[in-house]
Amino acid sequence: MKKTGAEILIECLKKEGVKHVFGYPGGVVLNIFDVLYDEKDIKLILTRHEQGAIHAADGYARASGKVGVALVTSGPGATNTVTGIANASMDSVPLVVFSGQVPTMLIGNDAFQEADIVGITRPCTKYNYLVKDVNDLAQTVKEAFYIALTGRPGPVLIDLPKDVTVGKTDFVWPEHVKIRSYNPTYEGNKWMIKQAAHEIAKAKKPVIMAGGGVIISGASKELKELAELMHIPVTMTLMGLGGFPGTHSLSMGMLGMHGTYYSNMAVQNSDLIIGIGVRFDDRVTGKTASFAPHAKIIHIDIDPTSIRKNVRVDIPVVGDVKSVLREMLKVLKEEGVREQWSAIRKAWLKQIEQWKHERPLTYNYEENVIKPQFVVEKIYEVTKGDAIICTEVGQNQMWAAQFYKYDKPRRLLSSGGLGTMGFGFPAAIGAQFAYPDALVIDIAGDGSIQMNIQELATAVINKLPVKVAILNNHYLGMVRQWQEMFFKERYSYSNLDVVPDFVKVAEAYGAKGFRATKPRDVEPVIREALKVKDRPVFIDFLVDWKEKVFPMVPAGASIDEMIFEEKKEEEEKKLRAVK
Repeated sequence: MKKTGAEILIECLKKEGVKHVFGYPGGVVLNIFDVLYDEKDIKLILTRHEQGAIHAADGYARASGKVGVALVTSGPGATNTVTGIANASMDSVPLVVFSGQVPTMLIGNDAFQEADIVGITRPCTKYNYLVKDVNDLAQTVKEAFYIALTGRPGPVLIDLPKDVTVGKTDFVWPEHVKIRSYNPTYEGNKWMIKQAAHEIAKAKKPVIMAGGGVIISGASKELKELAELMHIPVTMTLMGLGGFPGTHSLSMGMLGMHGTYYSNMAVQNSDLIIGIGVRFDDRVTGKTASFAPHAKIIHIDIDPTSIRKNVRVDIPVVGDVKSVLREMLKVLKEEGVREQWSAIRKAWLKQIEQWKHERPLTYNYEENVIKPQFVVEKIYEVTKGDAIICTEVGQNQMWAAQFYKYDKPRRLLSSGGLGTMGFGFPAAIGAQFAYPDALVIDIAGDGSIQMNIQELATAVINKLPVKVAILNNHYLGMVRQWQEMFFKERYSYSNLDVVPDFVKVAEAYGAKGFRATKPRDVEPVIREALKVKDRPVFIDFLVDWKEKVFPMVPAGASIDEMIFEEKKEEEEKKLRAVK
């Protein structure tokens, strides 16, 4: 019996092992939703906005390592996905997004709810398709999942005209995919790996810089083995947090604009940087001309276009991080270099410990005012580090990166490259679907949580116990921080004059709401929120509006040119003395 394109699409998703699809219906995809009405193996999660659907699929993919799937209608339904798709593209997240389209004979005629979503998303997808023949649909879906998940992962969009989903043909599932122009390199060049191993063996002050590629590749075990074998300290990008245990003695936490003092100092004084699955983006490098001035750079990445894109590289190794590290470990063990260099490495590690002692991550605790860092610390203590943490973007994101220690991969879900406000809450919903029994917490700001606050309905209807910790300072916090530090405290449109009562908002949707106004309230409120198992929880923490994220590297500065909180106090003292 011949099947419609809509039926073929659902059969394809089942063949790919898809259990959850995040979406929103509309005219040209109604026949697909009609097929889903009787479907038992695939659950469609109805979000309240298409951007929420993409972020939820994104969070599902980041948490599980599987492909996230979304389904939306044409026109505005499709264009509402663009921010989420661009976000996934920047952070190498595997998504397959199905968008409805007007019938093929109307394409280009400015038909009702028509948009050239293929053209619009071409710059922010790994690949995209416009299916014009129902006979091509199964092959297209198979290719899309393969492209999304292999090599450097990313989002793939499939545009589905209505006549393709209505048309009928025989369902033939292709078991294999071979795309002549797409052949990712998984095995690194052995000669280059040996060269890299040789440099690692002789370096006196090496630093491993671990990025999101470590997590995507599933190479955390190999990274830990390399660091321990060769006594090499490890710093991580925002996307790499959890790729190496945050509580390990060799961990230096995050580097870059809001990285730790000791990470940035180690990089700037290193004689060898081993970049593993990183992009060397501007937030990490600061002023590129002065980045790691004394170091040779080894760069391991599966994406050849990322190598030498932002910084000079002495030894490039194109390949899958896990595969390359395994080969590198084999070479290092065969050469027996561990004992030979352990004494020299001890001196280097001692220097790093001194930097840690000089400038630890800290803040000024006050008895009557909640510091946002204190909230993150308490969340870490109460959860014992065993939670999936999602973040929004801004100060909340940086404090979550600094004061929560991630010992396992896929435990921090954050918008790195695009910096998308409104990402965290729907991403937490997606992560909760991926792991129904896990504790999922979104650390949010009062500005960013309002970007996709409508997804409270999605969480309530599906009885998802997602916890949202709102660091409520009544400002767009990071914008305010920059205005204070670099724009003479001219707070132009960063003050959120009207902030809703988040407890009442939660209750209006059928969720639970709690509030903390004093430091003594913080831990009890967190513990009370964690007891709620059948619905989402908003926790409104009224925090110090003046608090800023430190250390901070100003734009255009080198990463060792850090600003610390007390610097302004010292300047004020000097100014008073002059007066």
